[in-house]
Amino acid sequence: MTDYREEQCNEIEALESIYPDELTVVSNHPYCFKITISSQNDDDDTENASCVLQFCLPAKYPDEAPVVEVEEYDNIEDSYITDLTDFIKEQAEENLGEVMVFTLVSAVQERLTDLVEAAERERVEEIERKEKEKHAAEQKKFEGTVVTIETFLAWKAKFTAEMEELKRKRGEIKKECSKLSGRELFMTDNTLDDSDVKFLEAEGGDPVEVDESLFQDLDDLGLDDELGEDFD
Repeated sequence: MTDYREEQCNEIEALESIYPDELTVVSNHPYCFKITISSQNDDDDTENASCVLQFCLPAKYPDEAPVVEVEEYDNIEDSYITDLTDFIKEQAEENLGEVMVFTLVSAVQERLTDLVEAAERERVEEIERKEKEKHAAEQKKFEGTVVTIETFLAWKAKFTAEMEELKRKRGEIKKECSKLSGRELFMTDNTLDDSDVKFLEAEGGDPVEVDESLFQDLDDLGLDDELGEDFD
């Protein structure tokens, strides 16, 4: 007849020697204890994943599977805990009839290590993907627009239309100007209205007062006839 109690006691003693800092006994009747498990990664810059498993051994353990719960965890997604719990149950069913705590702890530790390594690979791949996208965007700036027959013909048609419109506007301006006399052209240019005053201000530095009465009799000088002759 199997002495389950003695077998369980021997396993607890072996586990305490293997995990002196990680194992904490919660109860002796029945045996309940906690073990802290951390992933094992070679990269010091990578943050490890860890969890605390609580084992409670039923009276007929190891012929009956232990009750295992994930009580605490760090650097593990919440959604992964359900998968991890199911994995532990599967491993326990496969090892019925044999003491299995060490086997379960080792399997979980390996699982956590794989999880961290997969997360690190995804992180590196994401960085590389962003770098490639950035490089491709920078290269595209120097490529310019690819010219095809269709795009060239469209550009040529637009350019020709713009040139025709420019010629038409120039022709209208030239035609309009040919109808004006020299006097009319002169009178339409108002840029010279204040030119003399501005010149005198620039020379002396002080505003120039103009006596408008000096110009009241200009009509008697017959300038209109002479200007008309010069500009016609």
